[in-house]
Amino acid sequence: MRFRLQPSAELRALGMRARQIGMLAVLTGAVTGLMVAGFERLVSDGMLDPVLRGPIGVQAFAPAAGLALAALALRWVARGATPATADEYVRSFHESDDRLDLRPAPGRVLASIMTLGTGAPMGFEGPSIYIGASVGTWLQQRFHRFFAPADRKLLMVCGAAAGVAAIFKAPATGMVFALEVPYRQDLARRMLLPAMFSAAASYVVFASVNGTTPLFPIAGAPPFDLRDLLGAAALGLACGAGARLFAAALLAAKSLATRWPRTVRVAIGGGSIAGCFAAGRLLTGESVVIGPGYTTIGWALEPGHAFGVILALFAVRGLATVFAVGAGGVGGLFVPLVVQGALAGSAMGSLVNASAASATLFPLLGVAAFLGAGYRVPLAAVVFVAESTGRPGFVVPGLIAAASSQLLMGRASVTPYQQDVRIGLLERRRALPVTAALRPEAATVPPTATVAELYRHHLGELRLRTVAVVDGTRFCGIVALADLAAVPPEAWQATLARDVMHTDVAVADVRWTLGQAIAAMEAADVDRLAVVDGDAFVGIVTTGEILKLDAILQTAGEPGLTGSP
Repeated sequence: MRFRLQPSAELRALGMRARQIGMLAVLTGAVTGLMVAGFERLVSDGMLDPVLRGPIGVQAFAPAAGLALAALALRWVARGATPATADEYVRSFHESDDRLDLRPAPGRVLASIMTLGTGAPMGFEGPSIYIGASVGTWLQQRFHRFFAPADRKLLMVCGAAAGVAAIFKAPATGMVFALEVPYRQDLARRMLLPAMFSAAASYVVFASVNGTTPLFPIAGAPPFDLRDLLGAAALGLACGAGARLFAAALLAAKSLATRWPRTVRVAIGGGSIAGCFAAGRLLTGESVVIGPGYTTIGWALEPGHAFGVILALFAVRGLATVFAVGAGGVGGLFVPLVVQGALAGSAMGSLVNASAASATLFPLLGVAAFLGAGYRVPLAAVVFVAESTGRPGFVVPGLIAAASSQLLMGRASVTPYQQDVRIGLLERRRALPVTAALRPEAATVPPTATVAELYRHHLGELRLRTVAVVDGTRFCGIVALADLAAVPPEAWQATLARDVMHTDVAVADVRWTLGQAIAAMEAADVDRLAVVDGDAFVGIVTTGEILKLDAILQTAGEPGLTGSP
C-alpha cells in the first residue's frame, strides 16, 4: 500500500532539498574560489611575471615553448583531449546524455598552465570556468541523490559561475555569464539562486587570498553627455563588425587546431606569435602582445596614442590570439575579447578627439561592446565593466554600446556550441539525426522475388503494408499492399517485385535530421521512409519509431530534452 505525504510534509521535504542544494552550491563556489586562487598565483606570479621581466628573446619565444608543452600535456596527460575549456562547458551544457568528462581535467589544466604561464595571448578565465565546472560536476556525482533528473548539471553551472567570479573578482559577472553564455538569445533557467550562492562564495574565498582590488581600478567617474551616448552606439556597431570578423577567425583557428599535426601548428603558431610580439614592440616599445592582456588594456586607457598605432596594435594583438588558438593553446577568449574592445574604444576616442574626461570612457565602452558581441553575452559584458572598474556609472553607456554591437553579429560567436534559445522536447527531437529512429534491420525484398513470395512472407506473416526493394545494397523502390491489388492472383507467381514497385518515392538521406524526415513524410503522406546513403539502402524510419523515441526521452527526463537546464 502506498502512502502519500501530507502537504506540510511535502513542503518541508522540498525546503530541505532546496537548503541542501544551496549548501552544495556554496561548497562548489568555495572550493572553486580556492582552486582558482591557487591557479592564478601559480601561473601569474610563479611563471608569467618572470617571463615578462626576462630578456626580449625570452619574451618572444616563451609562448612557442609553452604551446609545445601544452600539446604534450594534452597528448599524454589528457589522453588526446581537445584544448577546449570554456567551450567544453558550453558543449556539455547542451549534451543531454553526457556529463562533463572529468578524466582529461588534470591534463587540460596542466596544458593551460603551460600556455598561459609562458605568455600566450589568451585569458585565465577559460581554465577557471573549466576548473569550476569540473568541481561542480564532481560534487554533483557524489551527491546525486539530492538532485532531480532535470537538475543533473546544476552544480556544473554553479562551478562555471564561480570560476568567472573568482578570476575577475566579479561575482555578478560570474553569475550572469554562466547563465547567459550557453545561448545566443536566452538564459539558462532555474539556476539563478544556486549560481548566485556559488559566485558569491567563490568571490569571498578568492578575495581572501588575492585581495579585493578591482581588476581595472579607475579613478573618478568619467561624465558622459548625449554626444558620448551617440558615440557609444557608433562604437557598438564598429565593435559588432570587428567581433564578427574576430569570431570567424577564431573558429577557423579552432578547426585547424584539430586537423593539422601538432608539430606543424605549434611551429607556425609559436613563430607567428614571436613575429607579432616584435611588431608590438616596434609600435609601442612595450610587451603588449604577450600575456593575458591586462597590460594592453592599461596602455589603451592612456590618452594620447595615435589612431594608426592603436589600429595596428588591434590587428597585431588579434592575430597573436588567433595564432595561439590555432596552435592548440589552452586558455580563455573572454579577456582577448576585452582587450580587442579596449583597443577599439581607444581608437574611437582618438578618432573623435575625445576629451581627457572621456578618454577612459570609450575604451571601457569598447570592452562592453566587443565582449558582448563576441561571446553573445551583452548583460554579462555590461556587468563586467561596472564590476571590474568599480564604477557603476558605466552601466548606461555600456548597455547602449553592448546592445548596438549585437546588430551586426548575426548568428556568429566565438564558441561553436551556443544555441539560439532553449528548445523543448518536440524541437529537440526534430533536431536529432534521422539515425536516432532508424530501423537498420527492416525487412526488405530483392527485385527478383515474386509477388506471391512477397505477399506470403512480408505482407501476410510480417503484416507490413510497404516493403523496400533492395538489390544487394542498392535501394530500388517500394512495394505497397495496394499495388498487389492490380495484379490478378493467378499472375502472382510470374510477376516480380520489380514489376510492381514504385521508384519515384520519397526517401531520406542518412545525414538528415528527424525534422527533415518528418517533413518529407507529411509531404508524401506516408508513415515510413527508406533511408539511403547515396543509392545504398541504410534502413527505414517510421512514425512509430519516432513516437517510441519520444516516449523513451520523456521517461528519461533528460534536462537537455525538456528545455532544461
